[in-house]
Order: sequence, then C-alpha cells, then structure tokens
Amino acid sequence: MKKLTAVLLCLLFLLVAAGCGSQQAANNASAQIFTKVQDDLGREVTLEKKPERIVVTSASFLEPLHEVGGDVVGRPDSKTKMPDYAKDKASVGKVYQIDVEKVLSCEPDLVIINKGMNEKLVETLEASGIKTLVVDMKSYEDVKREVALFAQLTGEKEKGEALISSMDKKIQAVKEKIPQEKRRVAVIHSTNQGLTVQLSGSIAGSVAEMLGWENVAGDMTPLEKDPDSAPYSLETMVEKNPELMFVTSMGKLEEIKASMDATMAENPAWQSVEAVRQGKVFYLPQDLFLLSPGLHYPEAVEMMAKLVYPEAF
Repeated sequence: MKKLTAVLLCLLFLLVAAGCGSQQAANNASAQIFTKVQDDLGREVTLEKKPERIVVTSASFLEPLHEVGGDVVGRPDSKTKMPDYAKDKASVGKVYQIDVEKVLSCEPDLVIINKGMNEKLVETLEASGIKTLVVDMKSYEDVKREVALFAQLTGEKEKGEALISSMDKKIQAVKEKIPQEKRRVAVIHSTNQGLTVQLSGSIAGSVAEMLGWENVAGDMTPLEKDPDSAPYSLETMVEKNPELMFVTSMGKLEEIKASMDATMAENPAWQSVEAVRQGKVFYLPQDLFLLSPGLHYPEAVEMMAKLVYPEAF
C-alpha cells in the first residue's frame, strides 16, 4: 500500500511538473512575440520584436507612421513634398520601380509595401528573412485602418486612437457646416488618354459620399483594369444629368481646365447637363484627390464642401 501511494505521488508530481513546464514554455513563446497583425492581403504577420528598421514603398505611409511614433530607414522618391524627417533617409527608388537591392541595403526588419503596386517584392524579401506588410491607403477607411495598424507596430495604440478621433471630428465639423441635402454629383478624371468617370472607390468619389452626396456613376460597370473608374460617355453624362461635377487630372490643372471649359462651351450636349449649365463644374487639386491625402482627408472633405458652399466657410 505504501509503495502504491508512493508511485501515485510520484506520478502526480510528474504531471504537475509537466504542466508547469508547458505553461512556462507557453509564457516564453508569448514573451517572444511583440505583436501579431493582419495586412490587406489577409496575411497574419507575427513580429517577434518591435520593428526598428522600417522601409516603406509609398511616401503616403510616412506621415501616419511618424504620427504614431514610427521612423523609417528607407523610403521611395516622391513628386510630392517630402517631410523634413524623411528627407535624409535612404531612397529605394521610384514608387513604380522600387529597387530591391536598395531595400536590402537598408537592412530592414520590416518592409511596408503598397498594395496594388509592389506586391511582387514580398516573395524576394520574405526569402531573405525580412518581414513584409502589404497595405492599402486609398479610402478614408483605409487610412484609419492603417493608422491603427501602424500604432500597433510602434506600440502606441493610444496615439493611433487619438489621431483617428481627431480626423473624425474634423470631418464631422465640416459636414455640420453645410446643408444636409442630397446632391447628385459626377467625378470626371482627365488624362492625355482621355476621360473616365470615377466611382465611389476613388478618392473624390469617396469624399463626395462622405458629404452625403450621390455619385450618379454608382451603377456603372467599372473598367477591368481600374475598378474605381468606368468608361466615359457624353450620352451617359447627359442622361445622368448631375447637378455638380468635379474634375481630377494627372496633367497641369490650368491646361486641363482650359481644355475642358472649351470642350463644354463648344458642345451643345454638354450645355444640357445641369452642372455645366449652372456653372457648377469644379476642378480638384492633385495633392488631395489624385494621390491619397492620408491624414489630410479632413482637408479634402473641407475643400470639396467649400467649392460647393463657399458661404459656409
């Protein structure tokens, strides 16, 4: 009986010791993980430590990352104004032509990649043992999601929440200044190749919807290679008859405006469109409506609202 009791006690001790060992191992494993995040490709990425050497492939990532306490060792060249804190950082090439060798020379522990443009870098970088995150930052919802993500990377969750709250309040303040009425709008995008109609997923289209307006192109079929645009047709524009029209462009705004104004003045069909007839055609600046405005979405919302209701501002 004594022998049986001793055996049972021994087994109990081993089970407890094993349990403690398993718990300790789990605690050790947890201690080795700084954070887990999900990128916009749906990948779950585990970071064992806080990233200290970050490279970004889009200049639009710089400001939101900086505002939540992050820094970079490499960034792309950009036609837009480079913030002072990023000017002396290593260049990794143009946004559309990121040089993987330059990225590797930065010895990054994390590369934040622009979705829809640089995903091809993922395989090469991951093969070199470098963590990657693929993120999108086009719509306002994208921006808020990425601010929260970047705050997770820097361990500054509260800064991220405060930044998002501040942007939300600024946009709400703009909306409260203008009449709460449904306006029927169209957004035209002009390039050297011609015109397209911008859908709700475009920057200008999403800003118009944030103001409570209706995009008349909402039911149009998007282009195969550009889901945020639809084919332009003057006949369709006449049929939709928007009361407000916004124009974005890749060229010089003055030249685009002169060309569009001349085209509308010369073509009787254009004169049947209410927005043209009432002089409600507005040209939008590239820095807020062509490239993602990022943290400046409140400024884009105010800009569009002010064009339509200048007296409210």
